Amino acid sequence: MRTKASELVGIDVPIFGFSHCRDVVAAVTNAGGCGVLGAVSHSPEQLDIDLAWIEQEVKGKPYGVDLLVPGNFVGSDAGGLDLGELNNLIDADHRAFVDDMLRRYDVPPMPDGDSQGEHGLGGMRVDPKSMAPLLDVLFAHKTRLVASALGPPPPHFIERAHTAGLPVAALAGTVEHALRHVAAGADIIVAQGTEAGGHTGQIATMVLVPEVVDAVTPVPVLAAGGIARGRQLAAGMALGAEGVWCGSVWLTTEEAETPPWVKDKFLRAGLGDTVRSKSLTGKPARMLRTAWTDEWERTDGPGPMAMPIQSMLVSEPMRRIHRVAVKEGTGANDLVTYFVGQVVGSMNTVQPTRRVVHEMIDEFIDAVHRLGLLIGD
Repeated sequence: MRTKASELVGIDVPIFGFSHCRDVVAAVTNAGGCGVLGAVSHSPEQLDIDLAWIEQEVKGKPYGVDLLVPGNFVGSDAGGLDLGELNNLIDADHRAFVDDMLRRYDVPPMPDGDSQGEHGLGGMRVDPKSMAPLLDVLFAHKTRLVASALGPPPPHFIERAHTAGLPVAALAGTVEHALRHVAAGADIIVAQGTEAGGHTGQIATMVLVPEVVDAVTPVPVLAAGGIARGRQLAAGMALGAEGVWCGSVWLTTEEAETPPWVKDKFLRAGLGDTVRSKSLTGKPARMLRTAWTDEWERTDGPGPMAMPIQSMLVSEPMRRIHRVAVKEGTGANDLVTYFVGQVVGSMNTVQPTRRVVHEMIDEFIDAVHRLGLLIGD
């Protein structure tokens, strides 16, 4: 299955597997695809540890790293604010809203002495000041692909990647976004439909992909959003894509670090149980609809703050929720949510990542064979 995208990275099958879990990343790569580590919440030290571990596991096979590099965020005009300056921008009304929510859902405070760590929502890095150390670590390793989300890759990002001989992928939710990415120097466009988990736009994958392909050819395009099976891989290729970018499907694999109480929700969820919400990061992101997302949609509430202040506001509350969410029927369990796409409705088994990849390939072959029979080939 050689395509422009697979040849750029050097993989056997054009399946790019995005995950925040290093175990999943290594497993996708070892199954013939390209695992891509989502590193937005990593500290430089943790990123160094995880990339070294991945390299030991994949033994020279290609893998990638994805960083959240938006063009617009609070403090972007000044090149980014430090954590103290950002924390001062959280107003009393929003703090009171969150405190009241946790009180009503009977979520206890953190134990004394349990402080906020960097490796979580509160450690989200989206500005040049905090991103620079991550880039230093990234380019010191044997990464074969770097990806940028939430805006055109900045010039310094493109320059460092191309100097190192690495292709740059950029996620786009509209044709206009895709064209800006190409103008900035991106080598691969990930056309991500609204079905996708995480930060996403409002245009469906089936509509978006062929429009992006037509607009940016000869730059290769990956189809993303609602892709978890071989028939969906075949559909993406039929739309003109040179491969697929998958994220949600790995969340219920054996290797995934998804908390058990969240994984259980995913396994029970239906196709209509997700919603685009700003409640975790300050930008629209698709996640499981729960009491948490419903609370932030209340007309009498203050509404989410901008990125990255919203993630700072909810970081400790989400840690408090996850600490006690294990028991079904509790307020914390009702509140807990996580990023996931509409394909969650078909994620109803737990299996190894390798098997997911192999089943996608087998189903892709069957789908292409069936289409060939329709035209007598």
